[in-house]
This record gives sequence, C-alpha cells and structure tokens, in this order.
Amino acid sequence: MSKKKVSALDMPDVPMGQLPEHLNLQRTRLRCKADAPIHTESIQYSGAYASMGVDSSVDIKKFNSNFKVEIVRLTEDEIEFDMIGIDAALANAFRRILIAEVPTMAIKKILMVNNTSVIPDEVLAHRLGLIPLDADPRVFEYLSENDEPNERNTIVYKLDVSCKKGSPRITVKSDQLKWLPNGSELEIATLDKSSKVKSYTSFSCSQNSLPEISKKPLGVKHDDIILAQLGPGQEIELEAHAVKGIGKDHAKWSPVAATWYRMLPEVVLSEEVKGQDAEKLVKKCPVNVFDIEDLGNGDKKAVVANSRACTLCGECIRDVSEGLVKLRHVEDHFIFTIESVGALSPDELFIEAVKILEEKCHRQIVQLS
Repeated sequence: MSKKKVSALDMPDVPMGQLPEHLNLQRTRLRCKADAPIHTESIQYSGAYASMGVDSSVDIKKFNSNFKVEIVRLTEDEIEFDMIGIDAALANAFRRILIAEVPTMAIKKILMVNNTSVIPDEVLAHRLGLIPLDADPRVFEYLSENDEPNERNTIVYKLDVSCKKGSPRITVKSDQLKWLPNGSELEIATLDKSSKVKSYTSFSCSQNSLPEISKKPLGVKHDDIILAQLGPGQEIELEAHAVKGIGKDHAKWSPVAATWYRMLPEVVLSEEVKGQDAEKLVKKCPVNVFDIEDLGNGDKKAVVANSRACTLCGECIRDVSEGLVKLRHVEDHFIFTIESVGALSPDELFIEAVKILEEKCHRQIVQLS
C-alpha cells in the first residue's frame, strides 16, 4: 500500500538553507513511473529556492568540491567510470568530443597500382580507410592542402598480394599491410626525362629514426580484418597513405567504437515486500536487481541487491500498487563507458577529451575578455 499524502500545512518545519524531502528529490532525482518519467528538467535558475535560503547558482568552488571521477572497470579497449557532481550537458560534451574531435590516424589516400579482384577499387579503399591503425596520433601533425606529405604528417603502407594460377582461393587480411618507414615507393610519372625522379612523399628521414616512433613500429591494431578474397590469377597491389584527422570530417577518424553514458539508477522499496510477493518481485526483474533475504522462521523479504544493474525497464512497477517500488535516476551521477578502437587506450582518450574541452573554454574566455 502507498503512504498517505501529507498536507503542506502539516509538514514539519525545515531549517533555512535546506529543502523539504519532496523538493530535494524533485531537484536531484528523475522519477520513472509506469507511464512516463517525471521531473526530467534540471533546475538551472539560481533563485529557484532563494526563499528557503538554498542557492542553485553555478559555483566553481562548489563544483570542485563535489566533482569526482571513480573508475569501475578498465581493460585494454574499454573503460567504465562514474562522473559525479556534473550536469548532463557536460557529460554530453565529453561524449560528442570523444566521437568527433579527438584525432586519430586513418588511411585517406589510396594509390591503386593493380586490382584484378572482384572488389571494386572504391569499395576496397573504403575498407582500408576503416582499419584501426596502431599509431599514436599525438606524434603526428595535420596535413593541410598546402603541405607536402612528410615523415611528420603521413604514414605509408603497402599491400602487394596475389593468388597464383592453379592455387586455391586466398583471403587477404589486414596483417598483409606493410609499413614503409621511408615513405612512398611509387614514382610520379613525368614527361621530362631529365628531371629528378620523385615519389608521392617527401620524407627527409626514415620514420624509424624518429625517437617517438622508433620505440614502437607502426602497423595495424587488428591483424585479422578481412579485406578481400582472391581467386587464381587475381592480384592487388597498392599504396595506402594515412593522415591525421577527426571524426567530424569522417567516421574513420573517430577513435571510439562507441561511447555512451547513463544516469545512476536508484531503486527504493517504500515498504517491506514479504513472502510470495517478494518471490514474484524478484522473478519480475530480468537483470536481478532484487534478491531474497531470509528472516528466519520461514519468513523472507525482497531487498535491493544491485540497483546499478537496473535498466529501468519498468517490469517491477507493472501490476504493482503505486509507490511500492520507486525507480529513480540520480541527475548528477553518470555512468560513462568508452570503447576504444585501439589507437589510444580508453583512459587516454578521456584525458584527450578533457584537454580539448579545456582548450574550447580557454578560447571562449579569451573572446569574451
């Protein structure tokens, strides 16, 4: 049964500078009901609760004292962490920066020498562009229209594979892309035979000699990506030039496979659920948020065991009296997940996103001053 509603006139006095419980929940929680969520808007107006002595304005000191980042899980390709004490707009800013503005290296230019496979040149070039490269973008510079491709802004790969006549069909994979540290090996055709022969890059030195690159050879992140299949007598020969870019220009430069966030779920039982009702409630939840606690003497009750796993599907509040189970989101607590494609580790990606946001704020301050 739901609790009886209390008249505003009968509510206990609240000290100045504090909010009544129902207003504090409305300000800090998003409530999920069976039909639709409520209290979805955030309180931005600084004087919303001024009469109660509560200041809702944005304060940098308050933000510094409340903001926290807690890492929950970290692997080679994925990180899950909690960001506590921020607004949804800031969490979304990090998500958009990670997708579209953190730079990576990707293949942009293909010099096709020979392609007798069944895959058209354009399709093969598109596949090559989407291969995650094992190259730190922080080591390289951007290549503008007026720049010459050199060892600081371009990585050159070569693919030369063929299937001999009479041999079985072969599969071409990403591990057959070979890095050329000295730059392009293809010569630019010219009518002037007396002129010096030039390649498609202008490397002044081998990339192997650069201290930032010599420690870790450049290659591809995954060796088993299928590029094509060659039948007897078919061949692919090409050069691939990779440059630095951002996902805003093309998705192949996006450093993340996916990145998303969600508010921290909060599941509360407003009253004890015992006996068969407890068992029904536990069975209703598909992600095992609830569990059974043995009270002794054959009695048992339902408890919230793992509210973080809640997806707010609403199964637990269907066909149940209103108010028995309360589903909420904590509005300033975000569970953030980053899946890296491999160029940078997921924790490094978040650090790079913070730096980009910092630069954006600095530029804005300079323009306003």
